[in-house]
Amino acid sequence: MVENFFKRVLDSYHHRFVSRKLVLAIDLAIIVFSFLTACILRFNFDVADINWSVYQYYLVFLLLVRYVCFTSYRSYHGIVRHTSLEDMNLIFRTVTASSLITTGLSTTAAFFGDNHSLYIPVSVLLIEYFICLFLMIASRFFVKSMYMDIASKNRRKQSQDVIIYGAGTLGLVTKNVLLHDTGNVYNILCFIDDNTTLGDMSVEGVRVYDLDTAYERFLSDTAREVEVVLAIQGISPSHKKAIIEYFLQRDIVVKVVPSANEWLNGRLSSQQIRKIRIEDLLEREPIQLTNEKIEEQVTGKCILITGAAGSIGSELTRQILRYCPSRLLLMDQSESALYDLEFELNQNCPTATKLLPIVADITDEVRMQRMFNLHRPQVVYHAAAYKHVPLMEKYPYEAIKTNALGTKLLADLSTSNDVEKFVFVSTDKAVNPTNVMGATKRLAEMYLQSLNDRFNNGTRFVITRFGNVLGSNGSVVPLFKKQIQAGGPLTVTHPEVIRYFMTIPEACQLVLEAGTMGIRGEVFVFDMGEPVRIQDLARRMIQLSGLEIDRDIKIEYTGLRPGEKLFEELLGECEQNRPTHHPKILIARLQSVPFQLVHETFVELRKALKKCDREAMVGLLKGIIPEFISNNSEFEKLDQAEEKLTNPR
Repeated sequence: MVENFFKRVLDSYHHRFVSRKLVLAIDLAIIVFSFLTACILRFNFDVADINWSVYQYYLVFLLLVRYVCFTSYRSYHGIVRHTSLEDMNLIFRTVTASSLITTGLSTTAAFFGDNHSLYIPVSVLLIEYFICLFLMIASRFFVKSMYMDIASKNRRKQSQDVIIYGAGTLGLVTKNVLLHDTGNVYNILCFIDDNTTLGDMSVEGVRVYDLDTAYERFLSDTAREVEVVLAIQGISPSHKKAIIEYFLQRDIVVKVVPSANEWLNGRLSSQQIRKIRIEDLLEREPIQLTNEKIEEQVTGKCILITGAAGSIGSELTRQILRYCPSRLLLMDQSESALYDLEFELNQNCPTATKLLPIVADITDEVRMQRMFNLHRPQVVYHAAAYKHVPLMEKYPYEAIKTNALGTKLLADLSTSNDVEKFVFVSTDKAVNPTNVMGATKRLAEMYLQSLNDRFNNGTRFVITRFGNVLGSNGSVVPLFKKQIQAGGPLTVTHPEVIRYFMTIPEACQLVLEAGTMGIRGEVFVFDMGEPVRIQDLARRMIQLSGLEIDRDIKIEYTGLRPGEKLFEELLGECEQNRPTHHPKILIARLQSVPFQLVHETFVELRKALKKCDREAMVGLLKGIIPEFISNNSEFEKLDQAEEKLTNPR
């Protein structure tokens, strides 16, 4: 009854701190109660034997001494709801000191004054001391416990129901982390585990169910907000995707526990348990690299990476750094991004590797010649390029200058400076190109192949070709994330447009692996998995954000942009492929173009660039790349003119 009364009072004022004056008044009231109780106990409950006319002055004297000690020690200044052992120690010292002072003054006054009426019996003071000390400490911890009960009650009202998928070691670690989280309250409903032997058993007091049973018991009620935390070690990407899809189709929030090597300081915290990202749904089986061959190609050598500050270039840099090259030349024309990359890499750079950031333009012949002569790179990874299709359709001059002529310059310098291997990062847009960007990358491929045919014993040129990478600059995924944060709408060019996707680390791993395979002039095509409909990607990203399509955020179709096509291809109509020892890397069989023909095209392109003749530039590309048919572009008229010439009426 009393406890409930206190709880109701404290619940009404739980957001306020108790006044210090009130705490002091309660402490003084405890002294009065303790003194009266001590007197009654001292006289064996015979109240008539107590001379109250004298004992009332004893009480006043005791109150004055205690009051002075309380104000001196500031024992009532603490916040009661946060009472700790330090506060208990302070109360002990305050009450003890005041009792000793009272006893000393009382004894002294009685001894020197010959008036025993001033003498307070030590037995009374001793009994009062223990009662007062106990009540003052107990009162504070009693109030603290009331506050804690109220806080716990309020937190339970805001608790989050959680189901942990996985009753193994990682699942148990996750359970303990959630239950000990001080910032939030989690209610662990159950474990889900695919191991049938654990069905209907308990692990550390939490029941284990199979997926269907857990869904029927806890998830079928749509009004109940339950989060599922995926905590399985060594789960395959396909199994992980199947589990996530199961819950997402039922509008259930799914979170994932990071792998142990991502834990901060080797410990998991609740803040690290994150929501599912779109990358988790597109994740594939981990790539097995032939590390010995990569080490042979990279370790102890001078490596040049162009476009080092870009998405692909920066990840290539991180992965190559693990193999301890002697020097790592980081070339990019973006000084801010290059500075950020250098700062990041310096944190974990091996002592055997020297990082050399180089701010330069790959089309600057004088600068490139100087760089090759000075540093003498042994292996070149060429990732620098303009990649934005609509922009390059608008500015073909820049696309041709960088993607085609820039690659030619680097390739020529590599040949003349005895570079061992030149690995070119191309794109699936070079296959049956419908835009200027893809055509310039295809022309670069053709030139590198022609160099391999011309110089049999010189630099080995290797071409890698893959599709879109998640999270890269210009990728649709970062764009959708920004649009979701802004409240939409999400813009999709066409309902049927599809693209191939892979993660940046996966793409770079395959580039390194293909680089070790290349002997001379091969075009390596990566297994991009299943194509993804961009409309489905947008819908899934909205769902992963906890939003509802059309109600919270809309999808708008803007039409294909200049140069875009509905689907990308990894091989052209006349191209075939053959397998390699790596299941995710194929070799495309492309018909090589004579060096002289490609060289003459570059000569004519330089003339067109000097005149800034856009149609002449694009016309030359179409002349050497017959499959280059513009789509949704101003340059479609060149195709129409060519068709009239070849098929006159």
